Amino acid sequence: MTDFDEQGRPEPPLAADESSTLLGYLDFQRATLAWKCDGLDAAGLGATVAASSMTLGGMLKHLSNVEDWWFSRVLHDRDPQPPWDEVDEDVDPDWDWHSATEDTPTQLRALWQDTVTRSRAMVDEALAHAGLDQLAQRRWPDGRAPSLRWIVCHMIEEYARHNGHADILRESVDGATGE
Repeated sequence: MTDFDEQGRPEPPLAADESSTLLGYLDFQRATLAWKCDGLDAAGLGATVAASSMTLGGMLKHLSNVEDWWFSRVLHDRDPQPPWDEVDEDVDPDWDWHSATEDTPTQLRALWQDTVTRSRAMVDEALAHAGLDQLAQRRWPDGRAPSLRWIVCHMIEEYARHNGHADILRESVDGATGE
């Protein structure tokens, strides 16, 4: 049974196996991003702070890209999903961040949610095959490959770092604070 906090985020399990604990923390971080973006219109998702061009909408699109990169392209060596299949990141490495201004809030939330759903399925597939020890199909230039364990830990770190940014951005939009 999953417990939820006052924002509706699933609490990571207090006593569970390694994969349930790691995935519980990843889902908690994902839910934190969803909470920080909840209820905002295009202006809210497009707001910036100080000299940074970072926005909550850009963050949703960026984390969709990161989810697709690690769980689809690296872990399973699959082709990129739309819209990433049309993007040349060598030409425009920050396309995910700045192109978010062209998308509606509904499109940004759907892109992120669909990507998270695909990522969960790909993690389940890898867990069923070899557990957290499953090595990524795509190798690094030096021939090494990260394990699913490494990828999940990296994704927790990626979300946690950006959720700190999301706290500041959301407070600047409407004063909403919390964690």
